[in-house]
Amino acid sequence: MTLSKFEDLEIYQLAEKLSELVWEKVIKWDYFPRSTVGAQYVEAADSVGANISEGYGRGSFADRSRFAKISRGSLFETKTWLTKAKNRKLISEDLSKNFTKDIDLIGKKLYSYINSIGKQSPVDLMQTNKNDR
Repeated sequence: MTLSKFEDLEIYQLAEKLSELVWEKVIKWDYFPRSTVGAQYVEAADSVGANISEGYGRGSFADRSRFAKISRGSLFETKTWLTKAKNRKLISEDLSKNFTKDIDLIGKKLYSYINSIGKQSPVDLMQTNKNDR
């Protein structure tokens, strides 16, 4: 039996890239900001991709849609922690703008992904996100 590859979904790849970029910045912070704002920021960013993969793995369109919406909520939470990090001078204004662009792109892709679920076959879903550029 071959499992479908959620890793091929562009939305998943973008979410994982963002998650790793957040980690690379937060891990360098001093203890207190890392253990307060940083831990929440990393957890929210990690949750975006994790929920996409969990929904995909459950197999049904209903679960895939539900977990994609949870992923979108985690993305919004990621943006909130980004704002706190910027306001507390933990990241620069320029870096905040770059992260915001990434978050906004993922948000648009998630919106398209959510709308496509149930309208296409599972194989077509993988192609939709790759061709949605």
